[in-house]
Parts: sequence; C-alpha cells; structure tokens
Amino acid sequence: MKALSKQTRSIKPAEVDKKWHIIDGEGLVVGRVASLIANILRGKHKPSYTPHVDCGDHVIVINADKVKFTGNKMANKIYYKHTGHPGGIKETTPNKILEGRFPERVLEKAVERMIPRGPLGRAQMRALHLYNGTEHPHDGQNPAVLDVASLNRKNKVSA
Repeated sequence: MKALSKQTRSIKPAEVDKKWHIIDGEGLVVGRVASLIANILRGKHKPSYTPHVDCGDHVIVINADKVKFTGNKMANKIYYKHTGHPGGIKETTPNKILEGRFPERVLEKAVERMIPRGPLGRAQMRALHLYNGTEHPHDGQNPAVLDVASLNRKNKVSA
C-alpha cells in the first residue's frame, strides 16, 4: 500500500458510522446554531465526508423554543410563504412563530434552508430531532453533549 495516495477515497453508504449529538438550544443564536447543525447533518465535520452519501450524524436539540435572534430580528425579520393561489403570499415574524403552536419550526426551517434540496437533503433532515422541553426519547443512543455556547462567545445571546 502506498503511503501517499493521490486518490480521494469515496465512502460507501454501508461504511457510514452515524453518531448522536445533543445540543441545548436555550439562549443560542438561531443562524449560528443552524449552521453548525447543518454541517453535522451533512457530515462535513468528518474526514470521510462524501457529498453524494448521507454520512452525517443525528442531532437532538432540546429547548428549541428558547432560541434567540440578535438585534431587532425578532420583530423585523419577515418569513414569506405562498399558498399556491393567486395573491396567496403570507408573511409572519419569528416572534409570532415562537409564541405559536410549533415554536421549534424556526430552528427547523433555518436548518432546512442550509441543507441541499432533493432526496439526499430530505434523508439528512430526518436525522434532526427537535424538542421544546428538556425531555427527549433518545437516551438509549447515548448522545454526546455538544456545548455550542462555549465554541464562540457570539453563539449565545447575553442578557
């Protein structure tokens, strides 16, 4: 076997080793934590990253309803969606979503927009598990705690 190979080895789906990570979303900045989660879901943190294979890990986010925005984005940022009918554009703010019935969707949509569209992206999004409280049913997988707030001082909004 050569010591220095000039070929990049492409990993096969059967060779993927999926791990579990848990992140506490309380007080974290949405865009920063979403970017980190998207990279973990895609597998870009691994040396064996292959773009066309789902080689990412599972991510559990607890307290997903307690994420924060910086500046005035909570009231001024606008999310648009279209119903498909003429004149059917709807708009909402993160504040309305976080106070609504499904507050975890703010973080879910932020991550979803950072993942490629198509079958591979949908498979990677299935590895994201969001929960509003501190309880989650994935204790059997022994998730490793990932402290996002300690990675950079800007990742957490200070009071």
